[in-house]
Amino acid sequence: MRRGVVNRVLLGVVGAVLLGVGALVLAGGLNLYRHLGVAPPHRWPLTSPDQPVLSDRSRLRWAARDWWWPTVISGLSVLVAGSAWWLLAQLRRTGLSSITVPTPGAGGLKLRVSARALEEAMEAGTAVLPEVERAGVRLVRAPRHPRLRGAVRLTPGGDPAGLVAHFEDGPRRDALASLGLPELPAELRVRVLQAAPTEHRHRRRRRRHPRVV
Repeated sequence: MRRGVVNRVLLGVVGAVLLGVGALVLAGGLNLYRHLGVAPPHRWPLTSPDQPVLSDRSRLRWAARDWWWPTVISGLSVLVAGSAWWLLAQLRRTGLSSITVPTPGAGGLKLRVSARALEEAMEAGTAVLPEVERAGVRLVRAPRHPRLRGAVRLTPGGDPAGLVAHFEDGPRRDALASLGLPELPAELRVRVLQAAPTEHRHRRRRRRHPRVV
């Protein structure tokens, strides 16, 4: 699963939870339960505008314990640190949206090609082999030149060496020629699926011969 899909799922879950909690708080603050004649959720603390979110008993229940405040502060610190790390991970993108193509002889002209278009072309060029079940290619950042990361899944009995030769002589060489780059390093992960074991359900049954007395 790609990181973008995981991010969208996490954002959807967090957004749904926050939206639900916010709606319940707003309903209690506007006293909508009484105006609409709707029963509030079971054990929900905020059911009217004059009611605090936490009662005095709830706030002071564990305050006398020595472990209470260190636990609360540690938990909140871990939550804040994890949220900050997740935010920084989203800002630090490894993928490229576009790539600059050299234009010799055309001074001041910059030509940029969509990275996704290049990835789709290379995926289609890799998947032409009949033994390729699935192919994915991604263009990522690198210190000097962009780098390709590919993941290919072969059907049972596929030839990884033949696939690598086809990838080098086909999609990768075409990308170099189209982009005009001196080099384009690539990482290719190949996975060969295993054949499903055949089950011999038909077994020979021994026949018992009747005894002759």
